[in-house]
Amino acid sequence: MNRLSMYTARLFLLASVVLTILLYVMPHGAYIAYPLTLLSTMVHEMGHGFSAMLIGGDFNHFKMWADGSGVAEWSGDVGRLGKAFVSAGGLVGPSVVAALGFYLGRSAKLSQLALKLGGVALFIIIGLVVRNLFGFFFVAVVGLSFLFVAYKTQAWFAQITVVFLSSQLALSVFSRGDYLFTAYAQTAQGKMASDTQHMADALWLPYWFWGALCGLFSVLVLIFGLWLFFKSPEGKRFKDKPADVAPPDDPAPLKDAPAA
Repeated sequence: MNRLSMYTARLFLLASVVLTILLYVMPHGAYIAYPLTLLSTMVHEMGHGFSAMLIGGDFNHFKMWADGSGVAEWSGDVGRLGKAFVSAGGLVGPSVVAALGFYLGRSAKLSQLALKLGGVALFIIIGLVVRNLFGFFFVAVVGLSFLFVAYKTQAWFAQITVVFLSSQLALSVFSRGDYLFTAYAQTAQGKMASDTQHMADALWLPYWFWGALCGLFSVLVLIFGLWLFFKSPEGKRFKDKPADVAPPDDPAPLKDAPAA
């Protein structure tokens, strides 16, 4: 089997969501889900860094720690709107990546390609911006895992992997949603202003307003990604067409009457 049927892929998506929810409610399940928490942290912080680069800033370095916290340092004269955009980039990053993953997860070949490119990109990121030992270790493990699945397993397994990881990032939007409505957060570097507080400092209005806005945007992006995943592969469902009716046989040509 080189690829999953769309029915199987959809069924696996629903099963992975149920399994993840059970992990968070069962005793000690959070320890099993711990790597998934770290994955959402990595995507969150990368969202800050790449958002800065998108508007002309510099992604200086990235760090993450075993407690699930992380930081992305960036620089650049991007103005108030730019600062708010970079702060929002981390908050909506997991939902955007999840939606993209749902789209790619419709195809086994696209899933393999995504894992190949993702693995290579993570090792480039290690060399350019990762600046602490734990961050180096975790990003390297994720990158190696991506490349292993892409090159050493069958295409259907790569597709399952992309669907599963996308569902985890989608669920992290909700499992870590309390951060959207927090003015300050405790990290491995001490108490720091939250991303929504940074947005409030840049654009006025309270932090909870920006948290609600980013949350709403994330939900809409996820809905769009799931819509892409669940719609028919052809893009629309075709109604049965009536069978073509063969044209009647041409009448035999009339022979010229004999001359009188």
